[in-house]
Amino acid sequence: MNSLNRRQFLNAAGAITAGTLLTNPIQSFAAGADSKLKLALAGTGIRGTSFWGKAIVERYPGETEFVALFDHNPGRLEYAKEYMGIDCLVFTDFEAMINQTKPDYIIVTTVDATHHQFIIKGLEMGCNVITEKPMTTDEVKCQAILDAERRTGRKVIVGFNYRYGLQFTKLKELLVQQEAGHLTSVDFHWYLNTYHGASYFRRWHGERDKGGTLLLHKATHHFDLLNWWIDSDPMEVVAFGSLEHYGHNNAYRGANCRSCAYTDQCKFYWDIMGEQRMVDLYVKNEKYDGYIRDNCLWRNRIDIYDKMAVQIKYANNVQVSYSLTTYSPYEGWRIAFNGMDGRIDSWEGIPWETAEMVSQSQLHAAEMSQNRNEHPEEYDEIMVMKNWEDYKLVKVPKVRGGHGGGDVRLQDKIFKDPNMADPYRHSAGTRDGAMSILIGIAARKSIEEGRTVKIEELTDLPVLALRP
Repeated sequence: MNSLNRRQFLNAAGAITAGTLLTNPIQSFAAGADSKLKLALAGTGIRGTSFWGKAIVERYPGETEFVALFDHNPGRLEYAKEYMGIDCLVFTDFEAMINQTKPDYIIVTTVDATHHQFIIKGLEMGCNVITEKPMTTDEVKCQAILDAERRTGRKVIVGFNYRYGLQFTKLKELLVQQEAGHLTSVDFHWYLNTYHGASYFRRWHGERDKGGTLLLHKATHHFDLLNWWIDSDPMEVVAFGSLEHYGHNNAYRGANCRSCAYTDQCKFYWDIMGEQRMVDLYVKNEKYDGYIRDNCLWRNRIDIYDKMAVQIKYANNVQVSYSLTTYSPYEGWRIAFNGMDGRIDSWEGIPWETAEMVSQSQLHAAEMSQNRNEHPEEYDEIMVMKNWEDYKLVKVPKVRGGHGGGDVRLQDKIFKDPNMADPYRHSAGTRDGAMSILIGIAARKSIEEGRTVKIEELTDLPVLALRP
């Protein structure tokens, strides 16, 4: 194996794993590979050009090279080259890109509802795929991806960066050590503030046919964490949700923030023209595809939920209560793991539980930044309390940028040291991607149909009490 270069090993791995779903998809490159990994990026929006673009160019110049960019918008393609600092071919034809450049990996960061198109076509044309979450937006597309991976023998990596965050990894470690005893239930609540939460409703994410609702686009992160922590498959789901704050729930609305007549009275007004990167990436390229980045939060086309509550029963009998709020005054989350012998609590961003003063308007930008500053004088806390005993606090170094330190660790695993030890199984493939979105899909069905939805209804994946 050590005598193979990266590309040869990718081809060999594809043949060996034909007909299977890989449970450790990242562990695929030979040590000492003598050629760079050829990458092609499909989708040159903010996430693609930054986290999956510029960050990779700067971090892994010796391991990777971008050979092509794809997008339907030619203006964004040209800007993406400049922003990422690369000189490669650009395409508005996906198949032509693969045929001409023959990349090893396609990185898919297009609109969520189109992920399946590029994942499947990439697999069929001999490439492996890295996809942004969610893997796709409904069960039919999900099954098609699973079938394509089995059929082609190629593989898909799902970019679940939250797994790699320091605080989330420490929680996994404590659960593996059974610090609360046998796990019985979980309470998990996520709060998006009026800056970050509102941003989803400005963008295409506010329209169900593009993002599948935030039960898919946002909550798939959280559902994947639950699956990973609990180490079992979800079995059935019941949910509630509605649109009560954004969309039609306002007395006035405009075309977008730039042309709105109500900027003096709308607390959600956002001046896109004050952010040069947004102007260069989106405003200057509206003429090509008509995509407006600063859409009105109150437009009638919004048809997703802005409050959601989900009950999940797992195959190992753990039960979960989950909620997502999109208009909280502060950004953060709380989680509690209840076990037979005790309880584990953790949180982030709860204002009265931290001495740190945080600007709510800048909080999401800080999280998305790719800084890797881990200051040991700042900590997140995890409370562990055994029955009949006093509590103890486990301190974890606080990392604000890069999704709690998860971004760079995920990319290191993929591009720098894919064979590194992975005792807690951070690596995520199609089965992980499927099980996370199937919770969101089941929750959406439950809301629409007013019933409990079983996960086994949705795809041919077996529901297992213990993850494979």
